Amino acid sequence: MAFELPELPYSKDALEPHIDAQTMEIHHDKHHAGYTTKLNAAIEGTDLEGKKIEDILANISQHGAGVRNNGGGFYNHALFWEVMGPNGGGNPSGELADAINAAFGSYESFKEEFAKAATTQFGSGWAWLLVGADGKLHVSSTPNQDNPLMDVAEVKGTPILGLDVWEHAYYLKYQNKRPDYVSAFFNVINWDEVAKRYAAAK
Repeated sequence: MAFELPELPYSKDALEPHIDAQTMEIHHDKHHAGYTTKLNAAIEGTDLEGKKIEDILANISQHGAGVRNNGGGFYNHALFWEVMGPNGGGNPSGELADAINAAFGSYESFKEEFAKAATTQFGSGWAWLLVGADGKLHVSSTPNQDNPLMDVAEVKGTPILGLDVWEHAYYLKYQNKRPDYVSAFFNVINWDEVAKRYAAAK
């Protein structure tokens, strides 16, 4: 089975004014679609066909740049759309809130650390909130389309929240003001989805 581009779970203008409809359209229909097509081309006729994307990424050092870049691009964007939503924002609650407080001291401290990871990632990449092998929450960033599932990642674990800081994710609306985009992202985080992913990962 080839990988398929997932549908957006909401309309393209649903995240306005924080993320504009035109960016969402280009980002999903062109960029994510491109990664999906190229990933399928990269694995066609290999023993990776039919494998789950998570299994491919776990041993990514054994595969070429085409699989690494496009496999990461496929997975990262699929997560990105899910952890945002039109009713997003606010604060996490329950077990996830407790885990954030335990790991970072407070939600505000987490926000600062996550924003720092996103704004200081040089060039293109991602910022992550992840569950490490120790069962605790960590913040990290990765270059290009790498992610914490990969065996090449500096900080490994299961990502439960990701923010795309490639320029194509924000340039139409925010130009070079990446910190403004990062700040706006907190208004669209779907904490219910992040909590679900936390429960599954720990």
